[in-house]
Amino acid sequence: MKTYRVGGSVRDELLGLPVKDHDHVVVGATAEDMERQGFRAVGKDFPVFLHPRTHEEYALARTERKTGRGYKGFTVYAAPGVTLEDDLARRDLTINAIARDDENGRLIDPFDGSGDIERGILRHVSPAFVEDPVRILRVARFAARFGFAIAPETMSLMRQMVADGEADHLVPERVWQEFAKGLMEARPSRMFEVLRDCGALERVIPEVERLFRLTGVAAAGDEDAGHHTLHVVDYTASREHGLEVRYAALFHDAGKIAAEDSPGAGAAAHGARLVREASERLRAPGDCRDLAVLAAELVGRIHGALELDATSIVEVLQRADAFRRPERFGLLLDVCEADMRGRPGSAGVAYPQADHMRTALEATRRVDAAGIAARADPRPIQERIHAARVEIVTAAIGQRPVQPGR
Repeated sequence: MKTYRVGGSVRDELLGLPVKDHDHVVVGATAEDMERQGFRAVGKDFPVFLHPRTHEEYALARTERKTGRGYKGFTVYAAPGVTLEDDLARRDLTINAIARDDENGRLIDPFDGSGDIERGILRHVSPAFVEDPVRILRVARFAARFGFAIAPETMSLMRQMVADGEADHLVPERVWQEFAKGLMEARPSRMFEVLRDCGALERVIPEVERLFRLTGVAAAGDEDAGHHTLHVVDYTASREHGLEVRYAALFHDAGKIAAEDSPGAGAAAHGARLVREASERLRAPGDCRDLAVLAAELVGRIHGALELDATSIVEVLQRADAFRRPERFGLLLDVCEADMRGRPGSAGVAYPQADHMRTALEATRRVDAAGIAARADPRPIQERIHAARVEIVTAAIGQRPVQPGR
């Protein structure tokens, strides 16, 4: 029985990056051998064990054979005769197929992954790469993380996988797992560029692919709405915003797609519907979905906040549920700011609309809703509270409310 540290920890060590988790491969052992030494079995699809003291993962060396489509279409074989090289050969990329001997620290690198790290290349280990469609997403995510180029032969395989329909069998939960990780990288736009280059973007997130075909509504300095969107997402990353803001930034221009589908009024609402559909397909968490829906509906109105009267501002705050969810409204303003400052050459431009809306929201907190409800007044309570909010916002921003019917 011999153990080796493998995968991401070895790769990140060679890259000079912090190592978070250590994964190990065990050669020459059975599951019974592991359990006799105190390891606890945790793997469902293949034999993985937790070390009794460190709780790090130890997996028996294994091979995989393709038996069907998609992520789970594999038969796993683990036995004492499976070698370390056999185990490394089943991995996706050469930079992930490197091991270090736990006993003496020797590097085992049969596919020259360390050389590809030096060259900044993402290269597949073997033709078996095509057997798992999740690898398309992983390559795109690693491109966003490390900024590496993709070997031409690997990109060719990815394109063939898409053409053969493998990408159509991606499991939604795995798509979201890789997608969310990619959004949290320093340059998430690279992930979408890679997915678009191999043809997978249209299969996974067609709403974003369509933005690249919208040239008549592109933001200043961008050739189309798609490239603008990627600039905006990268800006959210540069500001270290959370996943909700980055996800909402990706879909903030969904209304432009809707406007192309049905020109005229209602584009924002239709855009919000597109976001809901995409979020359901991606299995996006509710907080990501809800912020993205608000962005699709309200970014344009908030951009015009300085021209809005107090009544309209209160309507925007009401639609955003800002009175009950002020923290989320702050995230929506972050998306709006990214949309403005994410344009080429616009990183330092002023965005007074955000402070304008924050001032209005802060003013509404002085409205005594309970006191208004307790007063004798024939008007409905919500109507009276709304009127009080409009009045106090008027005083805060120096604008007159628009009277009903005008």
